[in-house]
Amino acid sequence: MKKVLIFYGSYGGGHLSAAKSIKEQIDTYYKNVDTILVDCIEYINHSFNKITVTAYNEMARKAPWAWGRVYTKTKKGPMSRISHTSNIVMARKLKQLLQTIQPDLIISTHPFASQMCAYLKKKKKIQCELATVMTDYCPHPQWLTDSEYMNYYFVAHEEMKNALIKSGIPSYKVFATGIPLSNRFLQSYNKQDTLDYFGLQPNKKTILFFAGGEFGLSKSKTYKMLDTLAKNFDNIQIIAISGKNKKMKKNFDEIVKENNKEDSIKVLSYTNKIPELMSISDMVITKPGGLTTTESLASGLPIIVINPIPGQEEENAEFLEKEHLAIWIRKKDNVEDVLKEIFNNPSLMRKMKINARLFAKKHSTIDICKILLG
Repeated sequence: MKKVLIFYGSYGGGHLSAAKSIKEQIDTYYKNVDTILVDCIEYINHSFNKITVTAYNEMARKAPWAWGRVYTKTKKGPMSRISHTSNIVMARKLKQLLQTIQPDLIISTHPFASQMCAYLKKKKKIQCELATVMTDYCPHPQWLTDSEYMNYYFVAHEEMKNALIKSGIPSYKVFATGIPLSNRFLQSYNKQDTLDYFGLQPNKKTILFFAGGEFGLSKSKTYKMLDTLAKNFDNIQIIAISGKNKKMKKNFDEIVKENNKEDSIKVLSYTNKIPELMSISDMVITKPGGLTTTESLASGLPIIVINPIPGQEEENAEFLEKEHLAIWIRKKDNVEDVLKEIFNNPSLMRKMKINARLFAKKHSTIDICKILLG
């Protein structure tokens, strides 16, 4: 039986979601393949993983500018070299796992794992095939260290593929498959059943509003967004997802109550029905993380971008805006004016929906697994 080891990291949710989607696809359709899912940093050192994940979460939540600097400085120069050196040190511990499992293929959805595995292959400690799955819409050099030892790169779109080729990676190694997506986004859902489940009406436009959960940034801007929607637009209904942020959930509930919008604004702390909700929605308001962006585009939804974390999310936002897939409401913008301009321009919404459907790669996970496993 063929063994496939799938590495992810706990820095944000996208890396794990991509890894899970790939594992689900392999487990369902490739009966002669055994898959093992591993958090690479957690395996190497629990304490180090806890410290670094906490540091990332705190920067993302309280000092996003600091994360933006880290992201930029690790592209090249001393911080890039420090990051690479630390991954070499950690690779020695990872070697024990690889020599025990002896996988035929390693799939990495986090750059640290890609670096460590490429280094071990360079040192002839492993001989298996290596695949990197990038989970954002712009490349970062940390993904590409020791790229000559990587067999496959899977990226979000053709422009990203061309950027990797331009950086010196052979074209036969790079595949613009899209970011891995759960097969639940390929299913059809009964619209009326979903509307009834959430207490929504069939004759109103539906806005799916992701507030950022525990990483909700620029909270005053987020509250202003929901309050503006509640006060100025009677012909819409909103599903506002506050995630793990209890304070945000409480403030959202207060906005709904103050505006008497209990019938048209539903505030959720958690739901596992994102594919169903996207199937009935007309628009998404969200931070531009790789996962939510991919899910939105696969559902054919225009995106309003708010509060991107400096670094990869701002780069995602710039790309989406450039491709006319999203409108980015920046800090300096008047939320009410921008929203009115959007909602009063149905032709713009139609164009963005068409662009989303043309750009989306709904079969990304299927295509990645076909390329790797036949």
